[in-house]
Amino acid sequence: MLVTITYLQQTSPDDLKPAAAPDGDARVVLAGEPSPEFHRYFYLSVGGDWHWNGRRDWTWDQWQAHVARPGVELWVLWVRGTPAGYGALRAHDGEVEIENFGLLPSFIGRGLGGYLLTEVVRRAWAIDGTKRVRLNTCSLDGPHAVQNYLARGFVQYKTQQEERPEKDGVARGPWDGANRVPS
Repeated sequence: MLVTITYLQQTSPDDLKPAAAPDGDARVVLAGEPSPEFHRYFYLSVGGDWHWNGRRDWTWDQWQAHVARPGVELWVLWVRGTPAGYGALRAHDGEVEIENFGLLPSFIGRGLGGYLLTEVVRRAWAIDGTKRVRLNTCSLDGPHAVQNYLARGFVQYKTQQEERPEKDGVARGPWDGANRVPS
């Protein structure tokens, strides 16, 4: 299956075009004690409907190594005490990559994505020495992803196409059989 990958970046904190904070009890908090379980929960719960299959079968040790890498931060959106979404950052050599970002399905369409992205990007620029914040998305991702990135001031700098195994075309949800979004 042919997938288009879009690469986006900001090169100055002034590039950020913030979204308004939502009404109500929503806040973005650093997961101060990162754990493999929490990262995996978000990866599968947010990404399962958008074909994030690459880490689906990772072992606990693989997740532990992933979260223990230098410069990794997990920022969590909480709405009325419930985890609603996240942004995973990795800082390295003056760049911060937003490795994963998104909302849990029950929070999509409630005006939270722009706010979460705004706060995650603010956190990325607050890391000492940051000269660029970047991310990538693909044609299998949520239909509003690119629109949100562009609205927050990201600019596209590259696209490429890559062949992926057919199994990556199946949105498996957070667990096998969930299939909440049509493939």
